[in-house]
Amino acid sequence: MVHYMPGATDPDAPPAAPSRTVPADALTPAEVVAELDRHVVGQGAAKRALALALRSRLRRQSVGSELRDEITPRNLLLIGPTGVGKTELARRLAKLTASPFVKVEASKFTEVGYVGRDVESLVRDLVARAVQLVQEEQEAKSRESASEAAERRLLEVLAPLTPGEAPESVKERRQELLPQLRAGELDDRQVEIELSNQKPPGISIFQGQGMEPVEFNLPGALGKAFGGRGPERRKTTVGQARELLLEDELAGRLDEDAVNREACERAESSGIVFLDEIDKVAGREGARGPDVSREGVQRDLLPIVEGCTVQTKWGTVRTDHVLFIAAGAFHVSKPSDLIPELQGRFPVRVELTSLGKDELLRILKEPAASLTQQTKALLATEGVALSFQDEALEILADYAVKLNSTTEDIGARRLHAMLEKLIEDLSFTADQQAGEHVEIDAALVHEKLGSIVSNEDHSRYVL
Repeated sequence: MVHYMPGATDPDAPPAAPSRTVPADALTPAEVVAELDRHVVGQGAAKRALALALRSRLRRQSVGSELRDEITPRNLLLIGPTGVGKTELARRLAKLTASPFVKVEASKFTEVGYVGRDVESLVRDLVARAVQLVQEEQEAKSRESASEAAERRLLEVLAPLTPGEAPESVKERRQELLPQLRAGELDDRQVEIELSNQKPPGISIFQGQGMEPVEFNLPGALGKAFGGRGPERRKTTVGQARELLLEDELAGRLDEDAVNREACERAESSGIVFLDEIDKVAGREGARGPDVSREGVQRDLLPIVEGCTVQTKWGTVRTDHVLFIAAGAFHVSKPSDLIPELQGRFPVRVELTSLGKDELLRILKEPAASLTQQTKALLATEGVALSFQDEALEILADYAVKLNSTTEDIGARRLHAMLEKLIEDLSFTADQQAGEHVEIDAALVHEKLGSIVSNEDHSRYVL
């Protein structure tokens, strides 16, 4: 049953917990586990292993130089069914420490007709992510001064110095316009601005299949002899001009060489590569044919995990101390089916458990960005206050356990499909119910999902 109470809000909604990024050298294993607990339910053994892997990396930095390079990362192999939190744990660990993170499916390299990227591309993706992180950090540091500079440039366009006008007079006019500019009252006015720090167009040369394109900035290298690109003038609104000028100022404050150097160093020292579906490239005893390509992928991955040098357009990167986290369900194969050399590069193995009713119920209620909180937030944009009775959530968890046991076990991902089906009608008409409070109770869950869950053939396709 759905209860409507106009104008009400959800009294049980917990306050939004802010995302936390902690300096890496300030994290203890217990703090890492506590932060992961905010986003992932259960899987305590995996959380401890990840926390220790991170701590081991930090301890290595304090070891004498004669041993530091000899200490290898505590690479992990996470074993468990889909939907139990393997990817989320790795992603949250990277976000927590502001580490460059890249996820790649190992099975991608066995696809028939797969052309273009080689195994080293995952390292280049890691460096690209590191470049993005460093740029964002540098921009955040200079945003305030860049914003002030962009504001001054815009005021110069809105109130230009006219011939014969005293500097004090134009300064006064600009001061009068400043409050209007900041309040957005001038956003629709048309202006013409000059953008000075645009990146010159480069020329990409592809070196061959599986190799990274190399970009050459010929206009920058040859300057005016090549016909270098000068400032760009653009007509736009004041609102858009403010954003364009801010980007222009931020670009002018970035030292590209320094960003690239720091990004390469960060990728080497704190990068995390998540190799998903590693079980899909594991051979099986006695198998022939396709298993040859699987072993080939493993041997291609081996030098990356062992430690090698990869050339990127941002600089040279060594992978010796990149943290590799591999994961797989291992339903058909087993970890020992991986080639011995690759097995030895993942010294820490952790088994993640399937999710029962208690864990699924906690997933619906506890994480900072739980599915129920996400659903409430989405409908709140339409003015609808949504709440869930505890009994309704318990039935949802019961249904999810039943479906996971009778069909494919997809873990917590089952809850997403069930919630979508549960609120389908409400989501469709939410724009007509602004200002109302909608409460999901047990009767509605039974009504919307009961018949589907009880019909095994139907549930295979619907949920």
